[in-house]
This record gives sequence, structure tokens and C-alpha cells, in this order.
Amino acid sequence: MSEGTSRTLYRIPQSGKIAGVCAGIADYFNFETWLVRVVAASIFLLGGTGIVFIIYVLLWMILDIKPGTDKNKRAHKEIEIKKKIWQSGEPAKMALRDVNSQFRTLELRLQSLERYVTSDNYDLKNEINNL
Repeated sequence: MSEGTSRTLYRIPQSGKIAGVCAGIADYFNFETWLVRVVAASIFLLGGTGIVFIIYVLLWMILDIKPGTDKNKRAHKEIEIKKKIWQSGEPAKMALRDVNSQFRTLELRLQSLERYVTSDNYDLKNEINNL
């Protein structure tokens, strides 16, 4: 992040289970959402029931919804390079399906190229060009 750039803490209800507070905190600190949820749930279950509940409700009321988030936006189809310590993005099955599709497309193109290079037309064109 460059100097002079300010970041704002938002809540992201589209990525959240209740109000998107944990999703917003995860986005702000560049953590995985599940990790923030586990920490919050652990504190809640290990005796911090009141404080976690109060902080969550306060953040729910205080934080604005992150601009540019839309419930109807579809997931990004391209597989992104994982930039975080914990991988984020597409579910594993979807990522594997996308990679498989990309490799299948490349395989078909390679088969087509091999058919052309090994065909009689390729040899004939080379002979004509060498004349």
C-alpha cells in the first residue's frame, strides 16, 4: 500500500454469515474470513461471550457496507494467483474444473496442430516452398 492511501473498515454482508463483520475485518487485514470467524468463535466460547457479542453488534451498526459489492455479481471465472498465506478464491472443485477445461482446450489445439504437421498437405507445402 502506498503512502497517503487510507483504508477503511467496511462490513461485507454478501460474504458474511450474519452481517458481514468478520468478512469486513478479514478483508481489511488481508486474512481469510474463516480464520477471523474461528478466532471470534473461540473468544466467544472461551469466556468472552459478552464482549464479542457487544463488539459484533456495535460494528454491525457502525460500519458501512463496502461500496461496489453487489449480491448479484458472479464469481470471477479466471483462476487468480493466490496472494494470501491461506488460499482464497474459488472452491477447489471449481478451480480444478476450470483448470481441466483450460487444459482440455490446449490439448485439442495441440492435437489439431499435430494432425496438420503430420499430414501430407504440410509436407507438400514444404516441398513447394523449397522450390
